[in-house]
Amino acid sequence: MDSLDNITARKPVSIVMIGAGNRARKYLEYIISSPDKVTLAGVVEPNPLRRDVFADHCGVPADRRYASVDEFFNLGRVADAVIIATPDDCHYEQSMRAIGLGYHVLLEKPIAQTDEEGEAIARAAERAGVVVNVCYVLHFHPYFLKLRELARSGELGRIVSVSHRSPVGIDRATHVYVRGAWGRKETSGPLLTSKCCHDIDFLIWLTGSRCRRVSSYGSLRWFTEANAPEGSAARCIDCSAESGCPFSAVDLYRRRHDWISNFDVPAGTTIDDAIERELATGVYGRCVYRCDNDVVDRQVVAMETESGITIDFAMDLFTTDCRRTTRISLTNGEIVGDEQSITVSTFRPRSTRRIDFSHTVGAPFHAGADLVTVENFVNAITGMPDDSRTDITDALESQRTCDAIEASRLELRR
Repeated sequence: MDSLDNITARKPVSIVMIGAGNRARKYLEYIISSPDKVTLAGVVEPNPLRRDVFADHCGVPADRRYASVDEFFNLGRVADAVIIATPDDCHYEQSMRAIGLGYHVLLEKPIAQTDEEGEAIARAAERAGVVVNVCYVLHFHPYFLKLRELARSGELGRIVSVSHRSPVGIDRATHVYVRGAWGRKETSGPLLTSKCCHDIDFLIWLTGSRCRRVSSYGSLRWFTEANAPEGSAARCIDCSAESGCPFSAVDLYRRRHDWISNFDVPAGTTIDDAIERELATGVYGRCVYRCDNDVVDRQVVAMETESGITIDFAMDLFTTDCRRTTRISLTNGEIVGDEQSITVSTFRPRSTRRIDFSHTVGAPFHAGADLVTVENFVNAITGMPDDSRTDITDALESQRTCDAIEASRLELRR
């Protein structure tokens, strides 16, 4: 394996992208915009359409377009690093194989499906002497950075408690966690882990304290066949109840054209053709009450940290908004944020000030955090100054906590 000095001397860093979905496309933008620092050395993607569209976008030659991870890994080490942006149940095996060949790894969240798998990845990385960073983008988002800065500054005293809510939004929920690939625990893990592990990670990073004990409640209550309207059908295009259904795939995709960026559009067809194909035969045209989903549709968590800070956290699919809200109570004031603004209030002297973040709402790439995540990784593997704030050793604490939350949820259901 090349030393860090050798990698630094022969910049740009070469990276192979494993997976060519939505998250991979976000990270690709950093590679395209920073040719002096990094270059895309290959794409691994089983879907030929996605593979070629992705590779064509950045000029990857045909002999570096790999149809399977086996094809790629069997070549040995052909680049400096990989970005793993594949389904959750692939993370462990692909990380271990990459580390075994000496690749540095930028790993999409969640780390793995279990705490044990995460620990194994961290141990393997330490033995191999490679960098493994996790894509916890909230660490690089200007709004969340400011929340933490204010809470940890000492200006308002010490943190006493935190209340944090992560609304999913009903359109995202039905698309991703009911009809989509993250609807089943077997392949994606618990919903709180797959969707909110970076919320848990942020709360640990915010408080600077590990979780000491936890309890949690949640279940799949609504999106089951028992709640299907009378006379409803297996697919929305055939359903007599479609016109009044708030979860209609026809409304979401055909009428509003929302959540269609992951629909494949073969050459010679249009996005409207792709929508109609999904509605007629694809997974996204299914009735939400008749899918194979089994993850929760809402969950609450109570945590206590080793320093005595209490945290209450809620995740809910049934919302119109998807902006997180955070209330931080401190010994001399409180901080309240909703991703549009942060309000800071002190007890004595009585004062209130507001910091506007409305300019970051909806800004591309999580307000640039996706791009900084890749930059931070590149800096870490080349020996450039970085704070390694998403190194897997630190990130593992969120995996441990998510596992404990799920164990509590299952135990308290009995």
